[in-house]
Amino acid sequence: MIKKILIANRGEIAVRVINTCREMGIISVTVYSDDDAFLPHAFLSDEAYGLGTGALADTYLNQDKILAIAEECGADAIHPGYGFLSENPAFCEKVTAGGMAFIGPTPESMQLMGDKIASKKRMTEANIPVIPGYNGDNQDNAFLAEQARAIGFPVLIKATAGGGGKGMRAVHQPADFADALEGAKREAKNAFSNDRVLIEKYVPRSRHIEVQVFGDTHGNYLHFYERECSIQRRHQKIIEETPSPALTPETRAAITESAVEVARVIGYVGAGTVEFIYDEADNFYFLEMNTRLQVEHPVTEMVTGFDLVRLQIEVAGGAALPVRQADIRQTGHAIEARIYAEDPDNDFLPTTGVIERIGSSRINGVRLDSGFCDSNRVTINYDPMLAKLIAHGSSREEARNRLLLALDDILFQGVKTNRDFLKRVLASRPFAGGNTFTTFIVEFGSELQNKDLSNDELALIIAGFLFYEKDTPLAAGETTRQTAWDMISGFRNV
Repeated sequence: MIKKILIANRGEIAVRVINTCREMGIISVTVYSDDDAFLPHAFLSDEAYGLGTGALADTYLNQDKILAIAEECGADAIHPGYGFLSENPAFCEKVTAGGMAFIGPTPESMQLMGDKIASKKRMTEANIPVIPGYNGDNQDNAFLAEQARAIGFPVLIKATAGGGGKGMRAVHQPADFADALEGAKREAKNAFSNDRVLIEKYVPRSRHIEVQVFGDTHGNYLHFYERECSIQRRHQKIIEETPSPALTPETRAAITESAVEVARVIGYVGAGTVEFIYDEADNFYFLEMNTRLQVEHPVTEMVTGFDLVRLQIEVAGGAALPVRQADIRQTGHAIEARIYAEDPDNDFLPTTGVIERIGSSRINGVRLDSGFCDSNRVTINYDPMLAKLIAHGSSREEARNRLLLALDDILFQGVKTNRDFLKRVLASRPFAGGNTFTTFIVEFGSELQNKDLSNDELALIIAGFLFYEKDTPLAAGETTRQTAWDMISGFRNV
């Protein structure tokens, strides 16, 4: 039995794990850097330990320090969340060597699926459809250019290690290949200390479909259906949903069965996500497997009704998955929007500031996962994601409308965010019609830009405000008139 878990992460995912621990009667332990001392994860857990100050290597990536804290507090297990040490095989081995459970897959699974070349070779052997490309050992620039020509442009250059869009370049013509390759290798080297790349066929107007899978130590493998994550900015997801509006029941069955087979072939344990590219001809191809919980897991939870973190903990404790495939169903539709501290009108550059007020929503079927509270300071030291706002409805349209309404309530005042940009995406005709693909933001960029009001529109707004002021009587007991400008609750931004 796991009775005490150290959460080797920060922010909203740490809070997410704390909540499930509380429901399961498990003691939660968190760690925090000095500049995170006032974030919720540092005081919502049962115990919290400081990591000091300095670079990430000295705090959240300091394996020895985290393991020492785990030993000091008597933790039975470590939950790595996502990012940081979540897909680090060496850390996983150290955790288990110390007599604790690692809430995640085996080091062997991490190592195999963390290498995009090795994983594609293994999937090809298992007859899983893999996108055409070159994933060999020869990394000579001239040879890679030759392979790109043989595959046929456009192609995608991808770092074999890591993720998050780093070390990735789409190349549409041969003349641009050399510069793109140099840039991809340089970025991969800086991010992952590994500049190896692979080349694969670039599929225009493709969709990004991923399948949530689970395995246990008793030979059981399940899927919790798919998520569509096609709305991306520089290969980084910003809106995710389930079910995908594109899949027929037949394709959904085929792609989920393929994902389960991926887990079965490698003997996977815990929560994982198998990612596919889906083209306009109804073909899907294996991309990679993320050997951890995904940022967008809440949409799966809202549609299937299962707590994925609870399942992670139970499986790590040696229990068999407590459900059969036939018991897992999709009910309704869920959409998630990631709220980032960034300025969409300034090339999405990160922003900083003090959060004056986050706000809350009373819309039915809405969930906010955030690692911040009022008065917290946002810095550039970490990923700029502030929160995830998720809406569930009986239909896609109901979920979309609820999310739009909830975005009006969740403010993050004091920090410039992408909130208004998210609203423009969700309100756009292409998105409303389910016409989503990975180059959505590029293709519809002009429609998604912030548009200033014209002088005529401003004049009408001012006239309407003055008319309201002049002709609306005061309510009983009022001595001064209140307007929307005097109230935060219920305020709507145009």
